[in-house]
Amino acid sequence: MGHKPIAVGALPLAILLAGALAIVADPAGLAGRLRGIQFDTYQILQPRPYEDTFAKSGSRVRVLDIDAASLARFGPWPWSRLVLARLTQELKAAGASVVVFAMPLDSPDPASPSRLGDLLPPNDPARAALAQFPVPDDRFATALGGVKAVTGFTLGEAGTRTPKIKTPLSFEGDASALSAVPDFAQASGALAPIEAASAGVGALNLIADSDGVVRHLPLVLRLDGKPVPSLEAEAMRLAGGEAVTIGSIETGIPGINAAAAIADARSGKFAAPLLADGTLAIYFAKADGARRISAAALDQGQLASGALDDAIVFVAPPDATVSTPLGTRNVADVRAEAMENILLGAALGEPGGRASGTVFLLVMGIALVVLFARSRAGWAGLLALAGIAAAQGFTWYLFSQERVLFDSTNPSVALALVFCAGFAARQWEVGQARGHFQRVFAGTLSDSAIAQIARQPQLLRLEGEARIVTCLSCGIRGYARLSQSFADDATGFAKLIGSAIAPLIQEALEHGGALGHFDGESFTAYWNAPLDDGEHAIHACEAANRMTVALAQTNETLAQERRFDGTAFEAVEVGIGISTGRAVAGGFGAKGAYAVTGDCMVLADRIRALSGQYGPAVIVSEDTRKAAERGYAFLEVDYIAAGPRDEAVKLYALLGNPLVRASPKFRALQTFHDHIFQSLRTQQWEKARGLIEQCRKLSGASQKLYDLHLARIDYFERSPPGADWDGAFRPILK
Repeated sequence: MGHKPIAVGALPLAILLAGALAIVADPAGLAGRLRGIQFDTYQILQPRPYEDTFAKSGSRVRVLDIDAASLARFGPWPWSRLVLARLTQELKAAGASVVVFAMPLDSPDPASPSRLGDLLPPNDPARAALAQFPVPDDRFATALGGVKAVTGFTLGEAGTRTPKIKTPLSFEGDASALSAVPDFAQASGALAPIEAASAGVGALNLIADSDGVVRHLPLVLRLDGKPVPSLEAEAMRLAGGEAVTIGSIETGIPGINAAAAIADARSGKFAAPLLADGTLAIYFAKADGARRISAAALDQGQLASGALDDAIVFVAPPDATVSTPLGTRNVADVRAEAMENILLGAALGEPGGRASGTVFLLVMGIALVVLFARSRAGWAGLLALAGIAAAQGFTWYLFSQERVLFDSTNPSVALALVFCAGFAARQWEVGQARGHFQRVFAGTLSDSAIAQIARQPQLLRLEGEARIVTCLSCGIRGYARLSQSFADDATGFAKLIGSAIAPLIQEALEHGGALGHFDGESFTAYWNAPLDDGEHAIHACEAANRMTVALAQTNETLAQERRFDGTAFEAVEVGIGISTGRAVAGGFGAKGAYAVTGDCMVLADRIRALSGQYGPAVIVSEDTRKAAERGYAFLEVDYIAAGPRDEAVKLYALLGNPLVRASPKFRALQTFHDHIFQSLRTQQWEKARGLIEQCRKLSGASQKLYDLHLARIDYFERSPPGADWDGAFRPILK
């Protein structure tokens, strides 16, 4: 079953492209909401410190507070234009330089005498008397003429008259940058006398985000395609003393997707960064009473001296409120916040807009897709976590230190979805592969090995490769004799063999081995193929050691069963041979079944066949002993021509763990064996006999092994091996 990187990468790639498109187009407004939540959280965590703007700009920003005391003094809102005229005059007298009225003034005062007269019959003498009363709108217009006043018009509403801009906005750069600015086909201007008396005329429109929260305030809008200023732009012009200039910059890659975008607004010494749609990103401060001036206190002359010197004062209805990142605020407060941002140079920047976050998403997302395609789900997860954490940390740094807004929430969410999609696709593929490999390798590999190959199919190299492997051959000793004893009970014999062999195979698999052949009497297992195993010899010895324990437990269980049914029981014995060496691993046969073949496999079978003459169950080759010596105690038992080509090999019995190797009893036994085999190799037969007789008395000595070597000594005395003998025993195998 081949690896299909395209299939694994298709789903996360589709999610990546969909995420990038959603960030750029924001069709359902979800991206905007997530972006707003991130920026709101930042402002809640670190709001702008409130400070008086006078020291840095020469102007103060104040809000005329229509509080409970003011309503008690002048009556419920809306107030007559006569009250507004009176307050305007008092603001001028208190030192205010600019007064901004953030309210529609496109209809006559409801308390106007002419409007009241219209409610009387045509011939009523009172109508003529009312006509002699002062007109509130005219009185208000007169008051406006005595101060730099800014009044507004509402874009998008039909009115009796179209506003006339006092000083048109100037524009630098490519005029196409204005295409992103909201355009309106109609507007409702203030009453002609009021507009004529105003020093500035700007748009009243506040445009909330898709979630209803006001985070930006427009400085430039369009009316029938032509740029018009907002109230704040006009206040900026009056404070700066020069016409407001809108600047633009080139964005994108020249020659590919280059485009012009609005960059800033400037007037005199004041400059404010703008977003592409002509809005100012407001950095909100916590509510502070120092900004607010009570209308009642103003009227009663209770203000501190100089409180309104050179002040830009915003006036708005008390019930005109909007949602902001820091809660519900009056419109006058929001506009005052924007003006403070302009005067202090504290407005938030958003360079690159949505494009910067999209670029980050595409770069990181493509890297994830590549990692998933290369079966590196773990690395993909680490990359996704690192990317998201880095993006969040970087954006917080930009906001807290540089007052720059960078949308990392949408790219982070999209990146997490890309990872989840890739992980799901990878898990689906792994599940499919695991099912395939379980069918192919059922009973051959452990579940953990099958799962690992399913996750990384490239580990299974069917084309063939040379490997150093450790092979274990395990078989039942006296199999023919056992089968003869069960000649009349085939079912019982099959049960006996299954009960004895199954736990041994399971131990081999659980210790990382792969099952080779199994013929009922014996089986083979090998390590370091198909999966890499740097400790293959030690793991094979661990499996063999556990096999002897498992067999002892099985014999005990079977013996108890035989006691209950009254039949005789003969303990099952096994021989285990282990060899380490070079082999060829890969797909063999017509179906390409995975297998391992080599001289070490043959040698393991031969060692297992010879093991019964030594006594101990587990016998290993010298190469295995060298590779696993640090983990186990080995005792030399033979030097015999047992290799596939009749070459001589040293054989060792596995006797235990390092604790056994360090014990005095084992060390004494090992010393005797060294001298015994040295005597045999130098043909000192009598000395070897004496050493064997002494060694028989030691703890752990195998009497069967010593009987074997005494018989060989007798053979060599009758048939001397010659002066060039290498010490290996051969004739028995001929």
